[in-house]
Amino acid sequence: MIVQLIKDEPRLNEPIKMEVGIEECLHIEFQYQKRYYHLNDFIEGTIHFMLVRIKIKYMELAVIRRETIGNTGSNIGMQGNTNNGVAATETQTLTRFEIMDGAPVKGEIIPVRLYLDSIPADLTPTYHAPNSRFAVRYYLNLVLVDEEDRRYFKQQEIILWRKELG
Repeated sequence: MIVQLIKDEPRLNEPIKMEVGIEECLHIEFQYQKRYYHLNDFIEGTIHFMLVRIKIKYMELAVIRRETIGNTGSNIGMQGNTNNGVAATETQTLTRFEIMDGAPVKGEIIPVRLYLDSIPADLTPTYHAPNSRFAVRYYLNLVLVDEEDRRYFKQQEIILWRKELG
């Protein structure tokens, strides 16, 4: 049995803009052109370095899938039984894409373009409904690693949707 959820293209698809900073050391602005992507779309955006006072070794962008089974939003389980907030979450990194190798300079802008259909794992639409016992969510995880191997990251949820039966 196969179930496919088809949705219309979202009417409002605002860009994602995030700022990350470490006081007096690093200030970065990320901007992705939109939040909603169909399964064969591509993620496009820019990373702007406003302040750089730490030595960055490399930066990567990862796509993460998080599946939750159990209590995803309500404490009422199947047939009205309480499940005491029990939920199991599985997080899987679907792909890693190296954006930069080496230290950036202040004012540098790095373009990002990641094709979703190049991800080797099977992508599914985002699914999370109120009072549901199952959810699938996707995140963009931007990771910076400095020369002392400290990792700095910022996650942003994106919504994937199916454009046509496939």
